[in-house]
Amino acid sequence: MARLTDLPERMSQAVAERVVALVVDALDVDALLARIDLDALLARIDLDALLANVDVSALMDRIDVDELMARIDVEQLVARLNLATTMASTASSAAEGTLGAVRRTARRGDDVAARWADRLTGRR
Repeated sequence: MARLTDLPERMSQAVAERVVALVVDALDVDALLARIDLDALLARIDLDALLANVDVSALMDRIDVDELMARIDVEQLVARLNLATTMASTASSAAEGTLGAVRRTARRGDDVAARWADRLTGRR
C-alpha cells in the first residue's frame, strides 16, 4: 500500500528535475566559463598527485611510434644539429685525447731512455 506522502514526493522530484533541466538549458556556458579564473583554478591542482595516478606504461603503449617518426622532418633535425660543427668538435676532441696519450707515452719513453743512458754512462 502506498504511503500518503509518496505522491507529493514523486511530484516534487519531477518538478525539481524539470527546474534543473530548464536552468541548465538556460545557462550560457561560454559566459560561465569566461568568468572562471583558470590561473587560480590551475594553481589549486596538485600536479604531483595527479601525475602519480598516471600509468606511464599504458600511456607509452598508446603511442604509435611509426606515426611519430613519420612526423619528424629529418632534414630540419639535421639542420638544427649543425652536423658539421658536431663532427668537427668530436674529431677535435678525439685528436686532443690521442695527442695527449702520445705525449704521455713519449714522456715515459724519454724517461726510460734517460734511465738507460744514465746506467750506460755510469751516472747512476
